[in-house]
Amino acid sequence: MSGLFNILTIPFLLAMFLAINMGGSGTAPSFSAAYGANVIKRTVIPGLFGIMVLAGALIAGKEVSLTLGKGLLDHSFFTPLNTSVILLSIGLSLLIANLIGVPQSTSQATVLSIAGAATALDGLNLNKLLYDIIPTWIILPIISFFIVLILSKWIFPFIKTKILKNKFSDLNKHKGLKAVLILSSLYVAFSIGANNVANAAAPIASLTANEIGQEAIKNFLPIIILSVLIVAPCFAIGSSLFGHKVTKKTGKQIVKVSPFYATVIALIVSSLLLFASVAKGIPTSLVQLNGAAFIALSISKNGFKHTFKNKTVKQFFSVWAIAPIFAYILTFTLITILK
Repeated sequence: MSGLFNILTIPFLLAMFLAINMGGSGTAPSFSAAYGANVIKRTVIPGLFGIMVLAGALIAGKEVSLTLGKGLLDHSFFTPLNTSVILLSIGLSLLIANLIGVPQSTSQATVLSIAGAATALDGLNLNKLLYDIIPTWIILPIISFFIVLILSKWIFPFIKTKILKNKFSDLNKHKGLKAVLILSSLYVAFSIGANNVANAAAPIASLTANEIGQEAIKNFLPIIILSVLIVAPCFAIGSSLFGHKVTKKTGKQIVKVSPFYATVIALIVSSLLLFASVAKGIPTSLVQLNGAAFIALSISKNGFKHTFKNKTVKQFFSVWAIAPIFAYILTFTLITILK
């Protein structure tokens, strides 16, 4: 038992390090809307975020864990060395993004890190990557963008002038709406738990099953649950350490958002992520779903040119492009050298 403990210690510590960074990055899409609308204090965000992430992972995270644990790369390849390299690469890419203050896609960094390892080991399930995962990454942010753009540019203005007779601003002061916004933020955190906890938990679950033996591989789900219980609380730690900076950037530096629009955005992006998690088992970027929604809202209010001149928007696109590629190259290089 002590030998097994020694083998698993470093990968588990790296998974916890990754979860801390994911907590910092994931706080923004959960609570940036509510924080940007000034309906929640930043001091209570980490605790609420951690609780809902754990609930989402345990209740709705099974399919994504299976995809990352053995869907892209067969579980037999998750040796202590390979798993450690994968987790280290993801963690470093997210740490850089958190230090910059840009919320980064943990799912894309994880998938491309595993893909980098799989390429180096000649074990990549290319069909899963090209025909399931990447199309979902492209389609869902586009859906998020156009839903918010259509609602904010045409539907809600029509409701405001024709149905509410320009009393729309009264909604922003309504206590019930603010309560719904907080609930929708909790719903987003739940969706993050369903999708993103697997990024750290699935690799160490596959490693643990390999080290225990064939019987554990046949009974994979209990090991996934145990891994989730170890990893998920670290999200709250990351939220406390890094969350405020990335939440402020998303919630206050792209476009000024009202409680009403904040609630709409939270409900749309979290529902899309939960669909990807439960129906398809695809690790998906809530950060990009949320960013696409905020950009759409900015375009409807401020115009296309003004939105894309925004320094924060430019920074988002740069980091979103670079961080996953960095994770892929780093993992591929290290495993090629060390295998």
